[in-house]
Amino acid sequence: MRYLPLAEADRQDMLRTIGAASVDDLFVDVPEAARLTGAIHGLPDHASEMAVERALGAMARKNLAAGEAPFFLGGGAYKHHIPASVDHLIQRGEFLTSYTPYQPEIAQGTLQALFEFQTQVARLYGCDVANASMYDGSTACWEAIGMARRVTRRGKAILSSGLHPHYVSLAKTMARFTGDVLETSLPELGADPDTQALIEAVDGETSCVVVQYPDILGRIGDLSELAERCHAAGALLVAVVTEPVALGLIRAPGEMGADIVVGEGQSIGVGLNFGGPYVGLFATRDKYVRQMPGRLAGETVDAEGKRGFVLTLSTREQHIRREKATSNICTNSGLCALAFSIHMTLLGEKGLRTLAEINHQRASAAADRLARVPGVELVNDSFFNEFTLRLPKEARPVVRAMAEKGVLGGVSLGRLYPGAEALANGLVVAVTETSTEQDVEALAGALEEALA
Repeated sequence: MRYLPLAEADRQDMLRTIGAASVDDLFVDVPEAARLTGAIHGLPDHASEMAVERALGAMARKNLAAGEAPFFLGGGAYKHHIPASVDHLIQRGEFLTSYTPYQPEIAQGTLQALFEFQTQVARLYGCDVANASMYDGSTACWEAIGMARRVTRRGKAILSSGLHPHYVSLAKTMARFTGDVLETSLPELGADPDTQALIEAVDGETSCVVVQYPDILGRIGDLSELAERCHAAGALLVAVVTEPVALGLIRAPGEMGADIVVGEGQSIGVGLNFGGPYVGLFATRDKYVRQMPGRLAGETVDAEGKRGFVLTLSTREQHIRREKATSNICTNSGLCALAFSIHMTLLGEKGLRTLAEINHQRASAAADRLARVPGVELVNDSFFNEFTLRLPKEARPVVRAMAEKGVLGGVSLGRLYPGAEALANGLVVAVTETSTEQDVEALAGALEEALA
């Protein structure tokens, strides 16, 4: 892409045309605290390309990558082993350079890959149908709330206290523009999820209940009774899964009555990548498919009876039914969805179950070891590969102390819930198949030293 510089006269001409007094007028909707008022800290005003590369390289070396240390971070993004064949295949030219197939008749390979992806997600979630992916788990969660509003014609959603706070934050941001009322609360450092409280909170104005499974503390609850209560009140149950590997071992939300199941697919095929890009998963029941956002690849036959693939039910903002669009989501995370599908295909059903068993076994062993550290208490005795510890003091400085020793020891609840004193001592630890016994011993030693 060429760099096309603008002179000051060009800028003034454009501002006059759009009726703005200055460039700053274009940013009035951005909160003042989020605006950059000076130069980017640490970067010189002028430098050669080589100097810039050296400066940025030095900054990048300050990061401690997931593969360079004992790693126990989770909280919605997980470190799993991704076979080298996944990266090799997604970099093939026909996949890496392709774009959203607006002309499906010449994009049969892309559409078939999306169709297979949808099939895998639907089976994983225990639902009838899935779309061709969303941007990430948090936006998929919000789209589910919006879909529940369209289905029930109600505007109040009850969000579980165990729902990831970043997902809650995004939903609150979007609800400012739709008028949805979101009922939220903080989690308690207890062994059980808030299922009973959610059951009691459902009423005739509720559009949906949103519950994470497993929740932010790693707790796993039976969703069946909650689903029955939602349906009796005319509401929908939305289940959010941030760790899809768990579904190789625990019951799928759709099988327990969830009407919409969404989540983050990063664990399968997509690396951590310092925060993205990721891939949102979205599935639902057949009877709600016309209200489902995003793309949907369907299977058909051509004039000669040969199997073919098409985009279907595309009621999005850039199409002819834009005033009736179900969402402004007009694309999908195609490459990440492909990576998910390749990895899932390589695993197969048996491989996914085996991977899930390894995750749980190693997490259980790690929980037992960490619970023996003086002053440390295991909060939840039911979990998949992520659990919460209660420390004898605030967790945030403990996490920093462990990081200084080269151990990324978990996510402090004080970071996720700043200002919530009742949660300040909580530490969420994730253990996957990549965590060795030596890693766990390093974590236990660093934790004991940081608590001393």
